[in-house]
Amino acid sequence: MKSQRIIPNLWLENAQKAVDFYLSVFKDGKIIQTTYYPKSKEEGLEDFQIAFAGAVLTIEFEILGQKMMAINAGNMFQFNESVSFMIPCKDQEEIDYYWNALTKNGGEESVCGWLKDPFGLSWQVCPEDWEKLTQKPGAFKKLMGMKKIIITDF
Repeated sequence: MKSQRIIPNLWLENAQKAVDFYLSVFKDGKIIQTTYYPKSKEEGLEDFQIAFAGAVLTIEFEILGQKMMAINAGNMFQFNESVSFMIPCKDQEEIDYYWNALTKNGGEESVCGWLKDPFGLSWQVCPEDWEKLTQKPGAFKKLMGMKKIIITDF
């Protein structure tokens, strides 16, 4: 199998909490590797990193065959909707599962199958035959009127 050449890196306030959440949602998920901040200035820690001394720095993990990296770096940067991850689902049951799992505990519903998880990361939960579905008459209007996609409404 060819190695993945682009790995999304997620800047998070609490990488461990986020990765634990993603591994609870994506049942095939696994942690690949964890690295830690140095414990002291002598080991290379910078003054602005003192609060992170010895804490988790990065967690490389995999969900649905996709490698990702979570960096534990504070709340200086936040996610926004300009980048999202699409989850193509085989049926309504799978759409319902991911929708409910990703919006629980502080996640937010949006429109057209988009949502934000409790960490502010945007996802689009949609049928795997997305392209075919969107070519049906009136599909765009129907999609814009939905939050979670309901396949039978097409």
